[in-house]
Amino acid sequence: MGMNGGNDLQLVNLTKKYGGTLAVDKIDYHFKAGTYVCLLGPSGCGKSSTLRMIAGHESVTDGSIVLAGSDVTHLPPAKRGTAMMFQNYALFPHLSVRDNVAFSLQMKGVDKATRDAKSNELLELVDMTSFADRLPAQLSGGQQQRVALARALITQPKVLLLDEPLSALDPFLRIRMRAELKKLQRELGITFIHVTHGQDEALALGDELVVMNNAVIEQAGSARDVWSAPKTEFVARFMGGHNVISLDGGKAALRADDVSLGDQGLNATVTTVEYQGGNVAVTARIEAGEEVLALVPEAAFFQFPKNPGDTVNLAWDEGRLHRLQ
Repeated sequence: MGMNGGNDLQLVNLTKKYGGTLAVDKIDYHFKAGTYVCLLGPSGCGKSSTLRMIAGHESVTDGSIVLAGSDVTHLPPAKRGTAMMFQNYALFPHLSVRDNVAFSLQMKGVDKATRDAKSNELLELVDMTSFADRLPAQLSGGQQQRVALARALITQPKVLLLDEPLSALDPFLRIRMRAELKKLQRELGITFIHVTHGQDEALALGDELVVMNNAVIEQAGSARDVWSAPKTEFVARFMGGHNVISLDGGKAALRADDVSLGDQGLNATVTTVEYQGGNVAVTARIEAGEEVLALVPEAAFFQFPKNPGDTVNLAWDEGRLHRLQ
């Protein structure tokens, strides 16, 4: 169980309606304590509403939220044991970095010496000690983000909720911050629930992935399971890297890196070729009209390069076809 064994978060029949619109439809899910969970899906799938209900920033229409054995469904945000880090960081411009981090303790009436000490401790954790006396405007986006993270963590939450926290950063910084978030989560041992619409971000961060679509959970499980064994056409397409192929009376997913270009196999016409560094993505249309993506290792591709319009044969091992529901 470990020391956080009791800090599980359970969503029971959780529902959110905005007028006549169903945003979240009777979700049941058990978040295990101490895991990094990515909640992902396209815009409007219900992931942000779910996160905001867990945080207490959005009322629950029906169902309940149980954290560490207590029903927190109707508690105010500050009383639930969760903390939320927002997309736009929302730091107070007139307060120093130290006072921004200590703000929630000040609201609770903690004395200045105690809250400063706690704030300094957290700034050290996120590697921002030398910026303690600066104002937010004097920080870069990545630095502001670290301050926002420290501010969310100062309440010692059982669960940290992150709403697309990396979307405002440039790609290079985003990858660096991903590594830092993962490292922090491991060090703190608390549950992180991170909303994103990027499957690469979810795969890089999540021990566990919860894929939402149309207000429900389509599939959940370890990152590797969800990616390599999608259950539905939606998940196969959304996670990327898969072809969805019609078979007699059904559909199947086939990983793009399991498709090879050879002398045998299905006749197809190359439609696009995209160089991706280690791989070349070759899309070809088969006679039935479906497009199939092959991810070919770069060395193999350049031995026999192909161009749009060329005829190729697509082959794969039948055992690699994965039936969808």
